[in-house]
Amino acid sequence: MHYREKIKGYMERAEQIKEHTTKLKEEGKYHEQIKIADSSTGYSYESLFKPYITDGLTEVWVEDPYVRHVHQLYNFLRFCEMLLKCPSTVKTIHLLTSQDEDSSTQQSSALAEMKQSLLSKDICLDIQYSSTIHDREIRFNNGWIIKIGRGLDYFKKPKGRFSVGYCDYDLRECHETTVDIFHTKHTKKT
Repeated sequence: MHYREKIKGYMERAEQIKEHTTKLKEEGKYHEQIKIADSSTGYSYESLFKPYITDGLTEVWVEDPYVRHVHQLYNFLRFCEMLLKCPSTVKTIHLLTSQDEDSSTQQSSALAEMKQSLLSKDICLDIQYSSTIHDREIRFNNGWIIKIGRGLDYFKKPKGRFSVGYCDYDLRECHETTVDIFHTKHTKKT
């Protein structure tokens, strides 16, 4: 009987914490930090971003200096595909990245192809380049800001082309990084 009361108390406390967190999210007084450990799994774009994608989301800003090499371009494409599968009605994706001096033709042709492909799904991809960009940030027009230390490129190279995690990013090992999630109602205006 004593243990039942203890468990009941823990469950009630967990429910209170859940309600409090939901209330804070609604009020915009929210900051969450997720530490992704080296070689951990379970951090696909869907797992990380879906809780912050709501019906009213129509515009996304991605600032990542490293959307240049083939695997980084594929990461950005996977992020865009994740947005397409969500219940939101994203109409515009803004990408601010740096230009790769060595393979700028490959980068620009890949991004042009993505732009056309997204346009066929009624999504405008706005691409801008900056030679001074350093920080990585993803902003949603519903107020959520997600800062990932490694940007979208936090996945490790798969061990082989036919190894688990090659296709499903929830099963792909990650590099160590930190993810900070804020809401604009809780950030200082500069």
